[in-house]
Amino acid sequence: GEVYKERVQGGVRVGGVDGRLSNKQNREGEGKHPRNDPHACSSSVTNSKRSKLDKSPNETRVLQDLARAVALGAVTCDRNNMNARDFDEESVDSDDDDDLSESEEEEDDTTWIMWWCSLRGNEFFCEVEEEFIQDDFNLTGLNTMVPYYDHALDMILDVDPQPDLTDEQQEVVEQAAEMLYGLIHSRFILTSRGMHRMHAKYMNVEYGRCPRVFCQGQPVLPVGQSDVARTSMVKVFCPRCEDIFYPHSHRQGNIDGSYFGTSFPHLFLETYSDLVPLKPTQRYVPRIYGFRIHSSAKSRPRSALSKDPKKETNQDSVSKGDNVNRKA
Repeated sequence: GEVYKERVQGGVRVGGVDGRLSNKQNREGEGKHPRNDPHACSSSVTNSKRSKLDKSPNETRVLQDLARAVALGAVTCDRNNMNARDFDEESVDSDDDDDLSESEEEEDDTTWIMWWCSLRGNEFFCEVEEEFIQDDFNLTGLNTMVPYYDHALDMILDVDPQPDLTDEQQEVVEQAAEMLYGLIHSRFILTSRGMHRMHAKYMNVEYGRCPRVFCQGQPVLPVGQSDVARTSMVKVFCPRCEDIFYPHSHRQGNIDGSYFGTSFPHLFLETYSDLVPLKPTQRYVPRIYGFRIHSSAKSRPRSALSKDPKKETNQDSVSKGDNVNRKA
C-alpha cells in the first residue's frame, strides 16, 4: 500500500502521477454537468477512484465498469448522431433532386403561347386556345398576310422546327410568328371564350385607367385604330368619356393596334352591359382670377399686346410708301 500511495505536500500521487488538479482543469470542469458530458462523467469517476483508494476491490470494479459503460454510451451516441446527420444529408439531396425534376417538368410544360404572353410588354394579350388556332376556318386569309406562314404556325403550336432554315430565316420566322399570333388574337378576343379571358384582365385593371381626372380612374380597354397590320399602334379606350389615349407603358404602346382591332371594346361593352359606366357629369371650366372666360373672348381678334411691334413698323412703312407712290 505504501508503494502506490504517497502524500506529497497535500496532494495524492497514485502510480507516480500527481493527483492534484490544476486551476485550468478546475475551471474547465466547473461549467459541465456529468449527465450532459460523458467524458466529464468518466473523469469524475476516475478522480473519485483516485481520491478513494481505500475502497474495496468490488467497488473499484464497479466504478471501472461504470466508466466503460459511460464511454461506450458516448461512442454509441456519436454513431447515432453520425447516422442521423447522414440521413439528413441524403434527405436534403433527394429534396433538391425533386425540386430540379419539378422545375424541368414545368419548363417542358411551358408552351410558346404561354411564354409569349408572359413577356414584359405583352400584358395586354390573352392566351389563345390551341383548338382555335388549329381550326383552319379561323385562320382564313392570314396565309397571304404573313410570310413563312406554315413555319410561323408550327412555331406557335410547338411543332418541331424545320432544320433547313438558316439563322436569318429563323429570325424572320420568329417575327412572322409574333405577327401571326397577333392577328389570330384579334379574332379570338371577339369570341365568347376570348371575351371571357379579356374580362378577367379588365377586372384586374391590367389595361390601366383613364388619365382624365373626371373619369375617376375608370378602367380602360385596348383598341386599334385600324384592322390592317402595321398601320398604327394600340390605344386604350375609356368607356366613361368614350375617348382614346396612349397606354401608360411605352412597351405596350409599341404593340400593333391591329392585334386588338377596332371592334373589340365596343363589342365587349355590348356583351357585358353591366360594366358600362355613367357619363361624367363634371367638366373642367377655364377661369381667370376665379371668373369664367366668356365664349365671345375666343372669337375676338388678337389684342395689341400679342402683336409683334417690329412687324407693325414694317407694315406701316410699306403702307406709307404705297400712299406716296399713289399721290405721285
